[in-house]
Parts: sequence; C-alpha cells; structure tokens
Amino acid sequence: MGTGKETETATFGAGCFWGVEAAFRELEGVVSTVVGYSGGTTDNPTYEDVCTGVTGYAEVVRVEFDPFQVSYDGLLDRFWEIHDPTTLNRQGADVGTQYRSAVFFHTAEQEASARASRKTLRQSGRYDLPIVTEITPAAEFYMAEDYHQKYVEKGGRAACARPGDGSSNA
Repeated sequence: MGTGKETETATFGAGCFWGVEAAFRELEGVVSTVVGYSGGTTDNPTYEDVCTGVTGYAEVVRVEFDPFQVSYDGLLDRFWEIHDPTTLNRQGADVGTQYRSAVFFHTAEQEASARASRKTLRQSGRYDLPIVTEITPAAEFYMAEDYHQKYVEKGGRAACARPGDGSSNA
C-alpha cells in the first residue's frame, strides 16, 4: 500500500456521504476514508443535529490518499463524476444544506486545483445549469457516528433517500 511517502488529505461534500465514501474507496491510491461533518457552526454535532439542516454542516468524506498513486486532480475528477454540482443544497431526493456540493481545501495547491477544475467543468458545456459547488478552506471536521463509517461495505445502500417517500437516511 503506497510508496512509503507521506499521504495527503482531501475533503469533499457531494450529498449523502454513504455513496460518496464508497466511490472514493474504489480509487487506487486512496489509503482511507472517514465520513463526517464539516463547514458548520456548532461544536460536536451529531447526525441528528446535522439532519435538521440548521447547523450549517455538510455531510463530507475525508479522504487520505497517496499522491504518488492518485493525484488530487484525480480525486476531483471522481468528485465531479459522482454527483450533480448544479443542484443547490440537494442531491436527488436528499434536500438540505447538509447535502451541498463542496470542496474543502487543505492547501493553496488544492484550492488552485479545485478552482481550475470547476472552471474547466463550467466551460465544458456538460451542464446547462450553473455549477454551484462551493470551494472553501477546510474547516473543523467531526467524525460521524461509527455506524455511518463504510456503510455501503457493511451492506447498506449507496443512496440515502428511501425510494418513494422523498425522505433521507443520511
């Protein structure tokens, strides 16, 4: 696993964190993932707090990666592939600020890469609607409860909304 070099950290919000985590775990060079909450205003939020939509937190995946196996740009490519960056505060049936599209950068290089990547996507013509993904400095990260970690690998669904009722589980 890896080249013995130091790993780097990336943080992404792309809707319900269950499927997002599973998508990043598939990439060679991803050393580990942790789901949690970032970008909010209260200390030690719980899942129930975040689900209210009033804490300001996004459901996020923190990715530890080996940059010699997968670049940050490679992670950004996956990020853009796995969600709709044109829907404000929602992904599919999951609605609320906790499901917003967000890149939380950890370095100036990550910020520059994320902004360039978003600009390229905007200019590509892939989407008819504007891209609403926020790019902000990495904020305090709070790990989600254990039952959310590697949820899909534990036999859960990759999507959070319950079919037919528009509600959300994560």
